[in-house]
Amino acid sequence: MKKPRPGANAARTATEVDRQVGHNVRRIRNALGLTLMELSEQLGISHQQLQKYETGSNRLSAGTLMAMSERLGVPISELFDAGGTTKKTSESESDRLKVVCRRVIERTRSRKTLDLMARVLKAIDENGSL
Repeated sequence: MKKPRPGANAARTATEVDRQVGHNVRRIRNALGLTLMELSEQLGISHQQLQKYETGSNRLSAGTLMAMSERLGVPISELFDAGGTTKKTSESESDRLKVVCRRVIERTRSRKTLDLMARVLKAIDENGSL
């Protein structure tokens, strides 16, 4: 039987950084109006697992961090931000609205509807409103 390496489990124990990342995930998720169930489904994990990430009891892998930042519409660095939010309110609101738009687009299954959405956005852009 193999003898465990010294400190082998220590690498898997959640740290203060893990708790900070979890806190930021929860803060951003709530600011976006997403439930645990909604975000966990988008990430392909159970809501229990997401809750463990948010409480800092489980560590997030690099791949999960990347997926989390993409789904929340924030750079990965914001998940590590120890000062809460580093953005101005107007920037945060703009980011929130972008995420809402992205979610609507991602849920749209009809090619016809997606085409119409693209035309509307292009028309807005052509009018210089963007």
